[in-house]
Amino acid sequence: MLWGMQTPSLSRRRFLQSTAVASAPFILPSGILSAEVKPNDKIAVGFIGMGKQNGGLMNRFMGAKESICVAVSDCDTNRRNAARDRANGRQKNKDCKAYEDFREIIARKDIDAFCIATPDHWHAIQTIAALESGKDVYCEKPLTHNVHESVEVMKAVKNNKRVLQTGSMQRSSRGFRVACELVRNGVIGEVKRTAVNIGGPGRPCDLKTEKEEPGLDWNMWIGPGPMRGYSSVLSPRGVHGHFPNWRNYKEYGGGMVCDWGAHMIDIIQWGLDKDNSGPVATIPAKDSKASKGAQLVYEGGIHMMHGAGLGSSFYGTDGRVECHRGRLGLWLGDKHVAGNQGGKKVNLNQELDRIEAEYLKDAKVKLYDSNNHIGDFLQAMKTRKKPITNEIVGARTSIACHLLNQTYYNQTAIAWDPKKNTFAKGGDPKWLTRNYRGQWKV
Repeated sequence: MLWGMQTPSLSRRRFLQSTAVASAPFILPSGILSAEVKPNDKIAVGFIGMGKQNGGLMNRFMGAKESICVAVSDCDTNRRNAARDRANGRQKNKDCKAYEDFREIIARKDIDAFCIATPDHWHAIQTIAALESGKDVYCEKPLTHNVHESVEVMKAVKNNKRVLQTGSMQRSSRGFRVACELVRNGVIGEVKRTAVNIGGPGRPCDLKTEKEEPGLDWNMWIGPGPMRGYSSVLSPRGVHGHFPNWRNYKEYGGGMVCDWGAHMIDIIQWGLDKDNSGPVATIPAKDSKASKGAQLVYEGGIHMMHGAGLGSSFYGTDGRVECHRGRLGLWLGDKHVAGNQGGKKVNLNQELDRIEAEYLKDAKVKLYDSNNHIGDFLQAMKTRKKPITNEIVGARTSIACHLLNQTYYNQTAIAWDPKKNTFAKGGDPKWLTRNYRGQWKV
């Protein structure tokens, strides 16, 4: 990489328990100096990638009493300046600074954590750089662009003794937690199969080249990805109110398999207690041109069908659980007994109260209870304990998504060893990584 590790300045953060990080130079373009921020008792957060997603995340961090936004970075002039002005306006100061190159804010010693919401092909590079500089990280989902990056991010968190939260925030929703507790406590019996109803895999980028506009560093947007002509589909100019479609293309994202899979497959892994492992095999779709129908296989012969069910669905010997955002259903046998999915229209919170009172009263398995994903990360920074979607959760969910994609890309079954994070047999090592352009490496 282009960077080493750097010990952050922690004298002003009285409540953060820090661990030592080896010191080494951080290589930056000449002439760049760290900006100064007045000492305070708040967690100083820098934001990388100022599109729609980080706009919302920045508001949440600024809304928390523990944190303050001190820096933003984006390769688009309008986006970064708008984010800076929004932060300074809300915080009623001029402490937030804007940068074009993310390495500039990672070099600042007065920042405690970074919130990364760039396109997927940048996630691991920026996350590892931040971790090696001694910062904690909140990185959007999917945590990585490929399997190799997932492994390296887990190593970087461990080696640098940092805290990482992945943006798979469904785990901080009561409905999904209750759904997984029903499964984990055997309410539906022995789980035989599961399903996720999400969109298809990534596809090769075939967009037409458009004329570049001033104010965007297109070379930096492409970064480690393959160079191609500018497209407003990938990076709409300036401040925009939609989620750009770079996520549909395998060079920069992973299609809906990674985008929504990082939510729904994540819940499957939570319900199956596979946070520390993952699938052991994949099965391709019967139709080589299909965008659904491939499967992940977990230990014990539990299959996860892609493109079926509700959002995340579990099917057991005694019933089933279906869950989505704002929707949960519990069936015992063929009878719908609780929830607002598949039965009468009822208040979900009231149904969750009833489910916990009737079906989980004596539950032996109680899952991590978080009702605020950002707050959970900030609290973990103070305690130095792992947050709800830590690097292991995020990386292993990403690996499951990447394996499903590779099954579509190569139309073949995969035998996988989740302990070693490599093929159990066969498989092409190239499927686990990508070709990095120029100076960028993981």
